[in-house]
Amino acid sequence: MRKIIVGLTGASGSLYFVHLIKQLSLQEIKLHVIASKLGEEVLTYETGLILQEFIKDMSKNKAEITLEKNDNLFSACASGSSRFDAMVIIPCSMSTIGKLAHGITESLLTRAADVMLKERRRLVLVPRETPFSTIHLQNLTNLSKHGAIILPAMPGFYTKPQSMEELIDFMVGKTLDCLEIENKCYERWEGINEK
Repeated sequence: MRKIIVGLTGASGSLYFVHLIKQLSLQEIKLHVIASKLGEEVLTYETGLILQEFIKDMSKNKAEITLEKNDNLFSACASGSSRFDAMVIIPCSMSTIGKLAHGITESLLTRAADVMLKERRRLVLVPRETPFSTIHLQNLTNLSKHGAIILPAMPGFYTKPQSMEELIDFMVGKTLDCLEIENKCYERWEGINEK
């Protein structure tokens, strides 16, 4: 059974996290969720959801979900020997990006991501910030050079989205693609048929 970690930080864009967890909960996987304190607060502010209640509700689906404590560095997520398949941080704050780019691992969230980098495992970072400063771009470039997949929350418009939900699902679908999980969250481009 695949093991995936999902991180939530204090960047705006909690709906991306909510939609991703909903999709992942339908998979037969082991899912570990790690949230920063600010990530939990932003989730509640933007969506009205309480993290613990949301995860409990999603646990009724197929996935085995564990909500980790961000200060628990004794968690399996903190060790490369636990061999997680992938990790995604969605949305990923620039503070978290900066810490990861410089090897600062003061929490379970940053330690787990650092483990993914050192073990050469799939790490997907979904920054939700605009505009990017030169420092942001340098940190993102540094992480990309070390194997992280940088997936900015920049939805496509070729699908002619009719709602915010469709824009969110586009990004969630792209995230699932990076995790190599089949999905139908968005319409795939098949070219334009010329007449």
